Amino acid sequence: MKALILVGGFGTRLRPLTLTLPKPLVEFANKPMILHQIEALVKAGVKDIILAVNYRPEVMVDILQKYEAEYGVNITFSLETEPLGTAGPLALARDILSKDDSPFFVLNSDVICDFPFEALRDFHQSHGAEGTIVATKVEDPSKYGVIVTTGGSSQIDRFVEKPVQFVGNRINAGIYVLSPSVLSRIELRPTSIEKEVFPAMAADRQLHTFDLEGFWMDVGQPKDFLTGTCLYLGSLAQKSPDLLVPQSAPYLHGGNVLVDPTARIGADCKIGPNVVIGPGVVIGDGVRLQRCVLLKGARVKDYAWIKNTIVGWHSNIGRWSRLEGVTVLGDDVTVNDEIYVNGGCVLPHKSISASITSPSIIM
Repeated sequence: MKALILVGGFGTRLRPLTLTLPKPLVEFANKPMILHQIEALVKAGVKDIILAVNYRPEVMVDILQKYEAEYGVNITFSLETEPLGTAGPLALARDILSKDDSPFFVLNSDVICDFPFEALRDFHQSHGAEGTIVATKVEDPSKYGVIVTTGGSSQIDRFVEKPVQFVGNRINAGIYVLSPSVLSRIELRPTSIEKEVFPAMAADRQLHTFDLEGFWMDVGQPKDFLTGTCLYLGSLAQKSPDLLVPQSAPYLHGGNVLVDPTARIGADCKIGPNVVIGPGVVIGDGVRLQRCVLLKGARVKDYAWIKNTIVGWHSNIGRWSRLEGVTVLGDDVTVNDEIYVNGGCVLPHKSISASITSPSIIM
């Protein structure tokens, strides 16, 4: 089988992290975001993966080439000279996607979940229609485009955008499996698969839905990145608890903590719940960490407090400093001692010497 991952453009919603790395390479739970998807696709038998990209492809080529040999998969870059939306990239990669009659997966690069590719493949082949959309349930469907099915079946009847009255609570999860015949519906131009292609397929009774079990999150912006981290760690606690810090760890304070083996943690720390600590991170004494992510090489000095925050690569947090309120530090940021940051978005290579008491962007 084949798969196309919609990598897209500048990753502006996840800045300042994407000023340093393209979004698919930003580490989620100590692993490049896109590697979670590649591993799941390979497990489902995918041999050809296409990355539809129009921003800094040279960076991704250097890093992803090693995954080809490691996972026995062919990774091809489909370069857009102009943004082609969510359907145009399929037309651009038509030669690879249509090289045989097997269906192919399509997914957004910033989706994280327990990827059901094997079950999705089998379900798609069982109903015989052109496409299958993975659906996830949400509490407030009025914010989304809702999938409406026919008479309780899996066949999609229509889509209702931001419904005023309740018509259902299942939304598009950004993961599809499509038969090659779908490519005849798509022209090589900027096109939305959600607004232009899928409604036509539903009208022709050629589109089904597949309900996703477990968690799902679009982690393309900081607050959702943190929420997705919590959901992912919760899933690990149920399915692979040996990957998390054991309950006997002296610094554990609430569970669901993932620590790279190369990280160093000082005395009298309280860490958790829902914390990810990356490679080479150094944490001083008496530090309190909760619902946060510390990327590679970050350093946290004694008695700092960090909550609801992403600390960028090689950043330094001073003694007795406090970070919270969905704060995001870019690469190589220095926060001086005894500084309070509430909701700051700090660009790479900056130094913070005065407190930030309300959400701000530090240029």
